[in-house]
Amino acid sequence: MNCRTAELPNCRIESNRKPGWRSACFALALLVCATPLLAQEQAANAGAPIAIRGGKVMTITHGTIPNGVVVMENGKITAAGPAASTPVPANARVIDATGMTVYPGIIDAESHLGLQEIGSDQMTSDLAEPSDEIMPHMHVYDAFHAETELIPVTRLNGITNAVVAPAEADTLPGQDSFIQLAGRDRDEMILVRDIALPVNVSGQQRRGGGGAGGGGGPRFPSTRMGVASQLRQTLLDAQDYMRRAANPQAAAGSDQAGEGQRAHGGSGGGGFHRDLKMEALIPYLRGERPVILSAQTSNEVLTAMSIAREFNLKVVLNHMERADDILDTIAAYKVPVIVGSIWTLPETGDRYDAEYRLPAELVKRGVKIAFASYSDTHNARNLPYAAGYSVAYGLPYEEAMKALTINPAEMFGVADKLGSLDPGKTANVVIANGDPLDVKTDVKHVFIAGREIPLVNRQTELRDEYWPKK
Repeated sequence: MNCRTAELPNCRIESNRKPGWRSACFALALLVCATPLLAQEQAANAGAPIAIRGGKVMTITHGTIPNGVVVMENGKITAAGPAASTPVPANARVIDATGMTVYPGIIDAESHLGLQEIGSDQMTSDLAEPSDEIMPHMHVYDAFHAETELIPVTRLNGITNAVVAPAEADTLPGQDSFIQLAGRDRDEMILVRDIALPVNVSGQQRRGGGGAGGGGGPRFPSTRMGVASQLRQTLLDAQDYMRRAANPQAAAGSDQAGEGQRAHGGSGGGGFHRDLKMEALIPYLRGERPVILSAQTSNEVLTAMSIAREFNLKVVLNHMERADDILDTIAAYKVPVIVGSIWTLPETGDRYDAEYRLPAELVKRGVKIAFASYSDTHNARNLPYAAGYSVAYGLPYEEAMKALTINPAEMFGVADKLGSLDPGKTANVVIANGDPLDVKTDVKHVFIAGREIPLVNRQTELRDEYWPKK
């Protein structure tokens, strides 16, 4: 379109046009012509460096800089250091962060973001598949709803990344995905499609023996013994599948292999048949990805870790809430722990502060920890305050910040890209007007992959609409 001779549809000269139509069409033509120019200008600005100057910079991995500078360009952090010695590019957009705190985006180590919208509406929930206990071949990314209203609410408080996991209703409920809380679409937001395998060994997986619809449906364990034995058998079957998959010709000619195939729904003859359930477990049996082992009580932790060691699994302990009597044993495992939820009420016989003190007790023993929002999807934004409460009950402040940033990044294998303000990492950066763990603090800027995210969500829109106007 030639903007000097632009002619829009329905703007041709006609005798019955009302006065002023020519001016309106000309204005519309100018708008159409200006739109690509504006887009070009925005694109140019998006690629320009951004310098955050004068704030307290919490690098996480290299200490805190009282008067620092963070420079971002092309979605990456290019510099982070003292204001006196860190040059700012001449063409940079400069943000004055004097009196503010600058820190890396927070990582939620387990959430249900994008799997549930309205708790009371089952049609908006993809949390669990009730047809079977053993579903490792399910993938969170197949159900992830990127347009959920809960993501803008969550990132408003400085949370930029999250592990999205199915609910705990199944022993093997499917594989977790790792997301970024902004992007053009779900494909850009899902950074790692299959990042970990949740394995749940607790009372929540006991279904009383009946299937999803009762009657002659699938049979499920009704005791912790049943859950553990079912899990062991599944892993043994997967090991056998690995051996047969490595030599499919031999497997096809083996009667024993045929019987194994029939047990897993295959035809049991006429060649080697793929089994998606078994294939999904192979990377975890090889130790290529972490198994997120959910166990709440001491007995469950001991049982789960026994199985994990039997199969040489790469473990992150999860949901551990009531295992105070074996903390030294847990430390001896040399595995990281996702603590919580610390909001759990104490049980009979517990100290009133047992849950709040658990993170500090673990760190005291050398255990690497992380925090998670878990099933509290609608309040995932409150994740920093779980760390704040833990600090009040003995957790060192620096360890609390690590538990929100670099620790979960290391647990899930993304520390080369996220978790600290190191040059070369993805520019997920937050600027707040105070302590990130303080409920009185407001986040003022959020950058994800170097792009500033508008601090707007459904709640702010409702506030602005109904708040009394002066």
